Amino acid sequence: MLPPDDFDPPIGVAQQLEPGLRRVLAPNPSPMTYRGTNTYLLGTSDIAVIDPGPDSPAHLEAILNALQPGQRISHIIVTHTHLDHSPLARPLAQRCGAPVLAFGDAQAGRSQIMQNLAERGLMGGGEGVDTAFRPDQRLADGACITGADWELSVIHTPGHIGNHISLGWGTACFTADHVMGWASSLVSPPDGDLTDFMASCARLQTHDWRVFYPGHGAAVTDPAKRLDWLISHRTAREAALLEALSHGPADAATLAKAIYTDTPPALLGAATRNVLAHLVDLTGKSVVRPDTELHATATFRLR
Repeated sequence: MLPPDDFDPPIGVAQQLEPGLRRVLAPNPSPMTYRGTNTYLLGTSDIAVIDPGPDSPAHLEAILNALQPGQRISHIIVTHTHLDHSPLARPLAQRCGAPVLAFGDAQAGRSQIMQNLAERGLMGGGEGVDTAFRPDQRLADGACITGADWELSVIHTPGHIGNHISLGWGTACFTADHVMGWASSLVSPPDGDLTDFMASCARLQTHDWRVFYPGHGAAVTDPAKRLDWLISHRTAREAALLEALSHGPADAATLAKAIYTDTPPALLGAATRNVLAHLVDLTGKSVVRPDTELHATATFRLR
């Protein structure tokens, strides 16, 4: 996690970020959501609501109250199915009549290895997943969504969760929970997949982005630098993990305590899930192996 910044906008107030784009902060601050979920309103007539947020009547009214004369909500777009991003989609759709668009339900986009682990019930996880979510329209990678004065390109960016998408808007990109400025993304198997996460980072690097608008925290104004940091951060964590395992076998919780020495105790659980994601990735690469079947509390050793 990075040092605190000065991002602290008022909750429930639509703030202009640039022409045609506003942000409304949801009332759900926490150690995992920072100040709360960023709901974006894109457009000047047909409005796309990107990530309506948690099931909050107050936030629902804040979104509707942000509409100006002549504006209507034409699209409700969900970047992924975590409880701080997707549950308000259906109540909002019922109020405004717009369709809900997303990559798919909570299991969509999972890699085969994660699907196998989920079916065997060996990974735990399920951090705040909206299992009831169903979109009206499924968005394929590379799809184009258009309104009266805006266009979004869908970029499937699994890693944080299999159904995660980012949305390109010209030289800007809505990166949701894949790339944020205030912290690195949680990757927790079987919903999170570190192998996919790193591939998604590399894919975003192929574009010359001007700005990232994340699901939590302030806009990222140097996208290339932030992507470089995320990749090097994960690479350094992997190196530290392998160094720790060179001293003997250990499980994910033990390794997290050894590696995440600067992490507050309240976030050590999330750190353990990140370590587990690394261990699953390294197992797939035949760098480490579990002493028994691959599961959340297994002991791992170097091959």
